[in-house]
Amino acid sequence: MVDVGRKYVFDFDSTLTRVEALDILAEITLQGKSDKNEIIKEIQEITNLGIDGDISFTESLERRIKLLKAHKDHLVLLVDELKDKISKSIETNEDFFQNFSDDIYVISCGFKEFIDPIVTEYDIPSHKVYANTFKFDEDGNIVGFDEANVLASHNGKIECLKNLDLEGEVQVIGDGYSDYVMREAGIADKFFAYTENVSRDKATTNADHIAPNMDEFLFVNDLPRKISYPKNRIKILLLENVHPAAFDNLSEDGFSVELVKHSLSEDELIEKLKGVHVLGIRSKTQVTKKVLEAADKLLVVGAFCIGTTQIDLESAKKRGVVVFNAPYSNTRSVVELAIGEIITLMRNVFPRSQEIHNGQWNKTAVNSKEVRGKKLGIVGYGNIGKQLSVLAEAIGMRVYYYDVNDKLALGNAIKCNTLEDLLNVSDVVTLHIDDNKANKNFIGEREIRQMKNGAMLINLSRGFVVDIQALVAALKSGKVGGAAIDVYPEEPRSNGEFFSELQGLSNVILTPHVGGSTEEAQRDIANFVPNKIMDYINSGNTVDAVNFPCIRLPRQTNAHRFLHIHKNVPGVMAKINKVLAAYEMNITGQYLSTDSDVGYVITDLDKEYNKEVIKALKKVDNTIKFRVLY
Repeated sequence: MVDVGRKYVFDFDSTLTRVEALDILAEITLQGKSDKNEIIKEIQEITNLGIDGDISFTESLERRIKLLKAHKDHLVLLVDELKDKISKSIETNEDFFQNFSDDIYVISCGFKEFIDPIVTEYDIPSHKVYANTFKFDEDGNIVGFDEANVLASHNGKIECLKNLDLEGEVQVIGDGYSDYVMREAGIADKFFAYTENVSRDKATTNADHIAPNMDEFLFVNDLPRKISYPKNRIKILLLENVHPAAFDNLSEDGFSVELVKHSLSEDELIEKLKGVHVLGIRSKTQVTKKVLEAADKLLVVGAFCIGTTQIDLESAKKRGVVVFNAPYSNTRSVVELAIGEIITLMRNVFPRSQEIHNGQWNKTAVNSKEVRGKKLGIVGYGNIGKQLSVLAEAIGMRVYYYDVNDKLALGNAIKCNTLEDLLNVSDVVTLHIDDNKANKNFIGEREIRQMKNGAMLINLSRGFVVDIQALVAALKSGKVGGAAIDVYPEEPRSNGEFFSELQGLSNVILTPHVGGSTEEAQRDIANFVPNKIMDYINSGNTVDAVNFPCIRLPRQTNAHRFLHIHKNVPGVMAKINKVLAAYEMNITGQYLSTDSDVGYVITDLDKEYNKEVIKALKKVDNTIKFRVLY
């Protein structure tokens, strides 16, 4: 039950707005001045000293106004700037300010001249704004401030709030120590350190509660809000040195993100996933059935790579855990490496390079061939195979391809009906097949025998698809003229020592699973996968999910959204709607998608709901997961 006697006292700078207004005013007044940056830095330092109580606020104001050299006309420009710099979650929860306007006050050491025009749009009238006022000379220049105003004095907020003599529980929401002092003086009941824009140690150390955003403040007070569960309470764990851009993207959207540089064993992962809602991995971390059963909070797994065999997709689906991957983001990187390796192998570059490293000069054309006119056999004609086909043809190669599925040829590529046909004709064979376990030893002794004598083999797909011992024997005998291997049947979980029977063989290129590891690819993946994660967490959308029915819906602004995941058995939808009808919920939109195992339904509702309806929906038979989005 909401306490009607509660009063909310907000700071302005760096709380209701993302910035300190006088800093922005300095940007405006000093435009074009050669010493602009130095003066702005000095103003910011003085601002922080005043906010933290290290100098008197009177001194802070005097020093800053002297440096500003501002005019009344500059304030018009300042207000326009500030309107675009409202704190993100304040802007999202504008309804709170409108619905509780009778209980909201602004107490700021800023100035009414720019605060009033901003907060009036949030239904906070001028008479509930307590702030300083400027002094102007006859030409409109700002020359000082009203020194008689209580807020111009040191710890003036204490005296201001005391004079208001507010009834009921008084909560102060601000970013600085100058806001906390009202709580310290005993005239406020609670202090919320607001850290969405800036986190100050003096404020957070003394706070009753830290509010990284307005959603958290409203959640703690059980007040109406735009989202049901604050994003800062949604914990995300990113493993295996995922690109820092992923951390930045998710953090900037308000989630709590932890970055770990290496993969984790099953037991370590189970322990680490306690309380975690989203897991981000690459190829080495194994998300097993046992892991998924233990991760009771887990909503999403993001694979920052193409393959997903490291994840038990069926177990994830049956527990209502959605899995996303990055099927396209590193395609170009893999293709470019393949092209480079084709040329390097055909030109016999590695033996020549090794000789000259050892001080030998051996200028020869023996075993050095152009790729133009040579036949390239692509095994697996998916995203990578097709793009490789186009680039290989562009440098003059004749392209053949084989795929277990019927795929349309690009350019002049020729489809082979059997793997044997492709192996018989190709000068270079390159593998781009998926991580299906049935593909183990896809290229073994028998397949190697079917290759042309001296043909090259490239594997940029999965380590287990090539029988390494058979390949080693073929390289030693000369049956295979050279190889480029990027993936191995067993790979270490982190950087360090590694052994392969292929080491030391002439004309063999060995790389440590770096086919997709370019800065561009990792950055693309770090954008693509987090966007899918955020789209699901924020809107419920499952487009491009690997293991889940697909639904895409726009966000609703004046509705509540329920997400219900259930076993795909008859009658569940009827039971859901029976519950909604019993609580007189008006459905504005309902969308169901199913596969053989699960059903996923999104329901949008146009009015406030009794919280008992949530309990009832969770109790519907065959429910796997239920979530209120907003």
